Amino acid sequence: MRSGWSSDDLTDTAAALRERLLAADREITVPAGLFERVTAAPAAAGGPGRRHRTAGWVVAAVVAVCVLAIGCRLLIRPPGSQAAVRPAPTLTVYNAEAPCRALRTMECALRLARDPHGRYAAAGNGAGEVWHGDRLGVTCVVTDGTLVLDESGITSRRWYLVATAAGVRGWLPGVRTRNTTPVPDCDAAQERSTLQVM
Repeated sequence: MRSGWSSDDLTDTAAALRERLLAADREITVPAGLFERVTAAPAAAGGPGRRHRTAGWVVAAVVAVCVLAIGCRLLIRPPGSQAAVRPAPTLTVYNAEAPCRALRTMECALRLARDPHGRYAAAGNGAGEVWHGDRLGVTCVVTDGTLVLDESGITSRRWYLVATAAGVRGWLPGVRTRNTTPVPDCDAAQERSTLQVM
């Protein structure tokens, strides 16, 4: 399940804001004689109090125009000039054993591995445990890892490099999630990262 805004939603929202700012900019008119009044010498009858009030109004107007101009400039940038902000992808852990889905016991824990190419159940290949329904941050995926078979008969060679909320990093077998989120492929350094750190 995707969460947050899609890039199309952000593009549409930015376009709508851009149009509103441009329309507001077109409606702003400079009062006739404003420049002459600001640059003219103050009249003696006005006194110092009047000069301070006028100067404050002018400063406020200049600040408002600058803010509006900067806002328009930021929204009118070409689409490729700013990177779209996307939330980091996440995966939800899935346990094929229905009786274990509500339990957070050691018997119902699912293993995170240190090496996606090693034997999943090997004694030295454990990085941590997760349970059904846990949301994990995902960095990347390898598609040629060790083949894993789950309790319902589903197999996969996909392994996801994930991190738990507590900061434990490891590899989640593809059969332990029902991922629908695009995840980038891991590079060689990412594949080795859990072997060096753990």
